[in-house]
Amino acid sequence: MSVASGERGGKKEAARKDEPGSLPPVVEDGAATAEPAPGAGEETAPAAEEADRTGELGAAVPTPDAASAAPMGPGSPTVAQLQDRWLRAEADLRNLRRRAALEREEARRSAEDGVLLEMISMLDDLDRALESAGEAGAPESWMAGVRLTADRVRERLTRYGVTTLDPRGAPFDPRFHEALLELDAPEGVSPGAVVQVVHLGYARGDRALRPARVVVARVPEK
Repeated sequence: MSVASGERGGKKEAARKDEPGSLPPVVEDGAATAEPAPGAGEETAPAAEEADRTGELGAAVPTPDAASAAPMGPGSPTVAQLQDRWLRAEADLRNLRRRAALEREEARRSAEDGVLLEMISMLDDLDRALESAGEAGAPESWMAGVRLTADRVRERLTRYGVTTLDPRGAPFDPRFHEALLELDAPEGVSPGAVVQVVHLGYARGDRALRPARVVVARVPEK
């Protein structure tokens, strides 16, 4: 009797499950969890890049373009002022290089002039030796050797652009001449002209290595 009633109860429960509008069975907590939808919890590429650009407080990290365009604080130089400083520094550097090149050239020329003046002094000694030897009646062979040496020195000076200053009869030029004495101008000589050369001079280019020592004519006193 009880078995039959149990079977009838089971059949009624099965029929109740199959009826339309019946509620789904209740799932106890912890029995099963819903699977996440595909793509849920995954950030897109733009969202990830935006997250990398944000700081701890949520402020956006400035990009290089934004940093260059950001306004400077009070008291900071402007872009025009920085550009002006850069141009001034570049001009100062060019002037410094030009000045250094001129100083090097001047030092080189000064050193060469010192050597050339020593050669000129040696040439003066050779000329005086020839003059004394001629007055003393020295052998011609000896004088020829000294004359050849003096000619070689003159040739070397010419190679370095040195010219001899013999301004006899030329107007006095303070750049290349040194007046030792003034005399009344003789007949046919204009005042201010060189009437006598005491010591020959030498020049290199547009400046004198050693000015010529001369006697200058002046207006005759009445």
